[in-house]
Amino acid sequence: MKLHFVAANVPDAQAALTIMQQEHEDVGADKAEIVVALGGDGFMLQTLHNFLSRKKPIYGMNLGSVGFLMNEYREEDLEQRLAAAESAIIHPLRMSAESTNGRTDALAFNEVSLLRQTRQAAKVRILVDEKIRTAELICDGVLVSTPAGSTAYNLSAHGPILPIDADLLALTPISAFRPRRWRGALLSHRARVRFEILEAGKRPVSAVADDLEVRDITAVDVAEDRSISMTMLFDAGHSLDERILAEQFVD
Repeated sequence: MKLHFVAANVPDAQAALTIMQQEHEDVGADKAEIVVALGGDGFMLQTLHNFLSRKKPIYGMNLGSVGFLMNEYREEDLEQRLAAAESAIIHPLRMSAESTNGRTDALAFNEVSLLRQTRQAAKVRILVDEKIRTAELICDGVLVSTPAGSTAYNLSAHGPILPIDADLLALTPISAFRPRRWRGALLSHRARVRFEILEAGKRPVSAVADDLEVRDITAVDVAEDRSISMTMLFDAGHSLDERILAEQFVD
């Protein structure tokens, strides 16, 4: 089994990297069949972005805080775990953000989120497939989440949890003031969402695609990009499907 190891730039992950490279041959990024990422969920997202062009399956081991997208870190039996691993195919969102500095395109495997930059609430118009659905949302922000990202920021904002194989996106407001009782919407994965910032000069808004932030935006277009797919690997019996399902039940 040809492996390549990458690690977050924190002491625990770097120490684990040294151990793994002592116990297993690291053939490098180009020759590897599987990439093993050592770190937390944020590092997993970075690794997905870094290996987009190589399209290598990625197996993460948690050396961060939550580790929802990761497997348990253990030094032993790595090759056996990889041989029995279950795969999850994920697709990113493509964001196109218009700002005072021009247009910025980016991909997001978790979510695209819009957030107010100042003390004043944001005012956002929401269009889905070119039809106005919310003429004016007054809020701290709003986001579009993939199924893989639905248990992250989306869940914290009281959005729905989506099964990993659902052909759906979650559109979720963040601290909505008006309409006060609007909790968001479930959209087809084919939906094209456009956010237009009202009173952008007075009420500036930023847009974030995973870890890329664009400030002072005037409009943002978001749609899933099915031409791009990445494979994540999970220990047998602990698939991403199972984790997402388990999040919906309380022990």
